[in-house]
Amino acid sequence: MRTPEAPPRPSGRRLLLGVVLDIVIPIALYYGLRAAGVSVFVALLAGAFLPALTTAVQWLRTRSLEGTAGFIAGTMLLGVAAALVSGSPRFLLAKDGWLSGVAGLWFLISIRARRPLLFHGGRPLLEGRFRSDGTSWDVLWEREPAFRRIWRVSTAIWGVAMLLDAAVRVVMAYSLPVELVPGLGALLWPVTLLLLQLVNGVYYEVAGLWRLTSGTAARSADG
Repeated sequence: MRTPEAPPRPSGRRLLLGVVLDIVIPIALYYGLRAAGVSVFVALLAGAFLPALTTAVQWLRTRSLEGTAGFIAGTMLLGVAAALVSGSPRFLLAKDGWLSGVAGLWFLISIRARRPLLFHGGRPLLEGRFRSDGTSWDVLWEREPAFRRIWRVSTAIWGVAMLLDAAVRVVMAYSLPVELVPGLGALLWPVTLLLLQLVNGVYYEVAGLWRLTSGTAARSADG
């Protein structure tokens, strides 16, 4: 029997570049422009355009766009357009909160889809690599109800976490001093993602995901 080929591994350099372009540079640009005397609104606007600009460059180079990148860029542009109409720096500060909120709803809605969002996100990273006996996730999805339940629950965890992250960001944007919010918002990303990784890692272990992917559960049933 032919062993399924593992999906291409996402480039660590590419992921790091995405973090730098979408988070680090906009924050540095904001504080740099503010130090140069540029208004809060213009400085925030300059940083908000960068993620959309990098997405546009990707499209021009490849004539294709990943679903997540298109989603983020579209949401960013809508937020910027709304901010331009309202002229509110606070609204621009809260744009990451709106983005997290829409992402959280996207996760939750996908639970009812044929396969939930986190299944598609985790597959390139884990299938055939981590505690795997080489069984395709398509086979596990069709054969193991527990496998389907694990990915739906973990997707729900991400959805709720993103909504909580959104609430915190919006509260910060409208209640804290303007100069503090961009830096605190950037620090909140790694905190949110680290907590999500920890919670999901514990859940996967307890729910038996690795027993399913490694074939341990099937061997135990046969025994």
